[in-house]
Amino acid sequence: MRRAALYSQSRAAHRPLGDSAPAAGGDAAAPAQSSEPGALRRFAARHERALLFAAGALLATLAAIALRPGGPGQRALTQKDIDRAVLHTLASEELPSPAAKAAEIVRPSVVRVRGMSPGERGDADLEEGVGSGVVIVESGIILTNLHVAVGAEKLMITFADGSESEATLVSTQPENDLAVLKARVVPDDLKPATLRSTGDLAPGDQVVAVGFPFGIGPSVSAGVISGLGREFRSPQGKRVLTNLIQFDAAANPGNSGGPLVTMRGEVVGIVTAILNPTRERVFIGIGFAVPIENAAAGVGIHPF
Repeated sequence: MRRAALYSQSRAAHRPLGDSAPAAGGDAAAPAQSSEPGALRRFAARHERALLFAAGALLATLAAIALRPGGPGQRALTQKDIDRAVLHTLASEELPSPAAKAAEIVRPSVVRVRGMSPGERGDADLEEGVGSGVVIVESGIILTNLHVAVGAEKLMITFADGSESEATLVSTQPENDLAVLKARVVPDDLKPATLRSTGDLAPGDQVVAVGFPFGIGPSVSAGVISGLGREFRSPQGKRVLTNLIQFDAAANPGNSGGPLVTMRGEVVGIVTAILNPTRERVFIGIGFAVPIENAAAGVGIHPF
């Protein structure tokens, strides 16, 4: 039986969204913390390498104690000796950055979305636009932006393993610039992303954006949440999006529809727009994402 991607539990009580601020250019309460034994297993899984290093340092220290010869004139092992042994062990191998770990977790769920048009006189189909998407149900249900999918005569999905499939447009949320796609053929081991409530997000929290800027990728950029409850008006002024997550991880055309994730690799938003008062269509430090609660509601997935 196909399973939907699950929401992870938030770490703190719900915080109200920040003040709404207009932008020109380009909620849900968090569940209580769990005291189940599974929390310890999740902690161990997230910090496996650090725990292994610490255990190795401890074993090295114990071995030094055991092998130190006793007898008159031998110096007793001090706390500085122990600290030095631990630091040496931890410094012997570089730990991956939190952003690298987050990107690796979500990478199997990120897809490239291409809008295609038929070629003339039997020629190959032409690529009209490219964006990103994220798998949220392993049967091939994908979230992306509406402006990525709208108007395309054919939609093609490229999965993390390189396989491709045509996709159909299942539903849309114009008020959130969101579209739900369904891939016709999916890899056997397709992994849906884990979705997380935005209830306890706060400005300054670290996030990662993964997608295909200008068709290049999957590419990773890291930053922080800059604000919550933001408003964005399209350059043409025809659409206003509200209750957005503002972030400063680099995003450019092609990132649209890709996931915004926490350092645990959990999706909290769908990248949808960048603020840019110039005509260059490049990132100047302000991006917006639709909260995942809004996005997942389009396919009937809710965290509570």
